[in-house]
Amino acid sequence: MKSLKITHKVGLIVFTIGFFTFLSLFFLSKFQLDQSLLKQELGESNYEIVESFNLDIYQKEYQSQFSFVNDVKSIFDNFNQKIQSDYQINKSLAEEIVNRNEGNTFDESTIASSFEKNDSEVTQWQLKQFQDYTSWMSGREFDSKTEMKSQLEKVISDVNNSIISQKGFSNNNVKNTVFSIVKQSHSGIIAQNPLLWLLLSIGIPILGALLYLLPRLRTESAGIKNDGIFHSSLKNRGWIGILLGSFLIAFYIFLYWFPEYMTSWIIIVDPVSELLSGNPASQWFMYGFLYTLAILVMGIRMILKYRHSPYQMVRTVSVMFFQLAFAFVIPEILVRLNQPYMDLKNMWPLDYDFFFDYQLNEKIEAGTIGIFMLGWGIALFVIGVPVFTYLYGKRWYCSWVCGCGGLAETLGDPYRQLSDKSLGAWKIERWMVHSVLVFAVLMTAAVLYTYFSGNSNVLGISSYQIRAVYGFGVGSVFSGVIGTGFYPLMGNRVWCRFGCPLAAYLGIVQRFKSRFRITTNGGQCISCGNCSTYCEMGIDVRWYAQRGQNVVRASCVGCGVCSSVCPRGVLNLENRDEDGRFNQPSLIGNDSFDK
Repeated sequence: MKSLKITHKVGLIVFTIGFFTFLSLFFLSKFQLDQSLLKQELGESNYEIVESFNLDIYQKEYQSQFSFVNDVKSIFDNFNQKIQSDYQINKSLAEEIVNRNEGNTFDESTIASSFEKNDSEVTQWQLKQFQDYTSWMSGREFDSKTEMKSQLEKVISDVNNSIISQKGFSNNNVKNTVFSIVKQSHSGIIAQNPLLWLLLSIGIPILGALLYLLPRLRTESAGIKNDGIFHSSLKNRGWIGILLGSFLIAFYIFLYWFPEYMTSWIIIVDPVSELLSGNPASQWFMYGFLYTLAILVMGIRMILKYRHSPYQMVRTVSVMFFQLAFAFVIPEILVRLNQPYMDLKNMWPLDYDFFFDYQLNEKIEAGTIGIFMLGWGIALFVIGVPVFTYLYGKRWYCSWVCGCGGLAETLGDPYRQLSDKSLGAWKIERWMVHSVLVFAVLMTAAVLYTYFSGNSNVLGISSYQIRAVYGFGVGSVFSGVIGTGFYPLMGNRVWCRFGCPLAAYLGIVQRFKSRFRITTNGGQCISCGNCSTYCEMGIDVRWYAQRGQNVVRASCVGCGVCSSVCPRGVLNLENRDEDGRFNQPSLIGNDSFDK
């Protein structure tokens, strides 16, 4: 027994060493920019402009990636300033054109005569843009020349605002190009031997985690006990939990908006990416790789912890399998076969960009396999959701298949007791999760309208702006930064409870048309509170158990943990006919009733 405890402690030490090795990669890289790389990324004509800046970045070897990234970004800032200065139209042009017009009727022929008579690229671009933006004004009579001038000044402002997006580098282009340059400019020990550093920074923490977990088989009995979870600084909003939550929040912020600072971590998974897809790793591959490892390693913890429950063990193996095969390996292999990337278990509206134009075009252009993917994705939410939810409740997806649920059930399991069970939280949850579903439906409708009509203006709002707002607010901030980063603060199902539109859709079907319910035996309940404590969805299960009433809630994901932790066998997950799901009388003591 003593040796097992030593193994437990050694595992914790090994994991800590590996984790800090992983963090140290942030500071171990060197960077040196090659002129040919910059020329390749910018293009021939743009590079000629950059050459005029007399850059000294080529002569430096950077030890700090923060300094290197800032200097690379400054190249694009200077480039955009140069382009903006060269192509900008002076507002005085509006008055000149107005003076050339006779009366208050706008004559488009006065535009060309107001521009300089030369064939330079800048002048020709300005002229074409101005003519395009004023085409609606041709022959139009204004109330006064002042009004005409005001409209022309607005046109000039619109043209000037479009310069960067058309001739320069937009924010998104800068982010992608800077990331590519920084990743390819690595010249330190990490870039020279990424596989070694993968083993040191990822392999060692995995080994440590396994050494930490496996002694549970001998040192702990099977089953769940109230063993001080509310007194742990890691599991009950203590300083360790706050540090972990801060790390996860920072990780997602860098992942979504500053991936150029994560290139050291991305480089070490290049060998894995090239093995699966044949391509160098991106930040999304690195994220998928770490996401999958977290589910696999913490899935082993789940199996050990809930080994007294065959249901929990099989369910955990299921989420591990679907994440590894369907969400990680198969999509990468599809890319290697020159097919569209697709997680075959993911579906709209959780997969909110499924109907975006580039996704639809990619699948249609892929031919038979792409059409199958499109049909499969539609069939999942049109047919699969109502049929399987009717038969099994939302647990068929949320607790057995979904990657978000898989991470919550494994990595997030130590924090399930932190979910708020108050009535106020439930009211907020209902409004928020269904609001996100409505937002997803409206956004998708606008996107499809634009795709089939070619008109991006929907009720005066750009459909591209709608999907950008959804992608930023829901797809990034809510599902990532808050959804996972808040595990140690608000419990492991923050996203599933308050933000997931697919969970809302599944929940509506489960609430009103499903055979699933959790039945209770009030006469056996001892009010220990284990069921409510361990409910990750914020349901006060004990309230139902004390009254012998079925748990029929739209939010319930059917994980079955409440049943697994009950010492009296009061709770049971059932799939029966729909009769008797609602309006059950309270059962107290040995009372019973006939159907």
